[in-house]
Amino acid sequence: MSRTWFITGTSTGFGRELAVAALDAGNKVVATARKPEVLSDLTAKYGEKVLAVRLDITSQADIDAAVKSATDTFGQIDVLVNNAGYGVFGGFEEITEAQLRAQYETNVFGTVAVTRAVLPQMRARKSGHILNVSSTLGLVSIPGTSAYASSKFAVEGISEALAAEVAPLGIKVIIVEPGAFKTAFGATGVPKGDNPVADYAATAGAVVAGFEDMVANGSAPGNPVKAAQAMLAIVDDPNPALRLMLGSDALGMVTQKLDGLKANLERYAHITNSTNFDAEFPLEDSGITS
Repeated sequence: MSRTWFITGTSTGFGRELAVAALDAGNKVVATARKPEVLSDLTAKYGEKVLAVRLDITSQADIDAAVKSATDTFGQIDVLVNNAGYGVFGGFEEITEAQLRAQYETNVFGTVAVTRAVLPQMRARKSGHILNVSSTLGLVSIPGTSAYASSKFAVEGISEALAAEVAPLGIKVIIVEPGAFKTAFGATGVPKGDNPVADYAATAGAVVAGFEDMVANGSAPGNPVKAAQAMLAIVDDPNPALRLMLGSDALGMVTQKLDGLKANLERYAHITNSTNFDAEFPLEDSGITS
């Protein structure tokens, strides 16, 4: 089935590979970037099948114009992929308030704004797919990732609630959770906290240094071309799961997190179960209404 895909952040990485994969599969693509001239190779190769549009997802004017252009050109948006985003890394105290707010402005509020702009037409048709690109760090936070991971935790929570709200309307929401992939993410330098604190060198500092080495050496295990194919395939699944993890490292990290949560639950189950009102106190006498 041919669909119209609206993909944010297609200048490099996942967005670029997904745009190419979708076009090669016979779909139409609205490819967005802050500088649409970097998409000239796509328009030259695919012609009228691709629409290159300027989009800064922190600009409501850009969002409205991009969605209107997409709808005017192709009639409708069948698949929205919220891929645009970035990461700033460092210890909790090392990241300034301004950096944290900017991180959320793009990763959370930008994603929300684009989704709000596209949802009405999907609701009207009672169909559509929304793929929100999160991260393994949207489920597992490690030293040095408090800003980025928490922004992705927010995307996860929004997506999970939205999925339940729009499922009766025929709209599917899928959270894509990549591990480490060989993309341009961090290729121009890893954004770091503006307030370095030496005490965190062995924790957050070590993690960020490891990330920088991985980027410099190109040693990330994930193949973005294969990831793009996986994202195409899940849209063809008539009953997709809420989450799509990509990469063996993602599976390992999340499995470890689940094991830890289970152990935590079991350790304190006796306390957890002891905090309800005693059975002899009727609900109506407790001041709580059902």
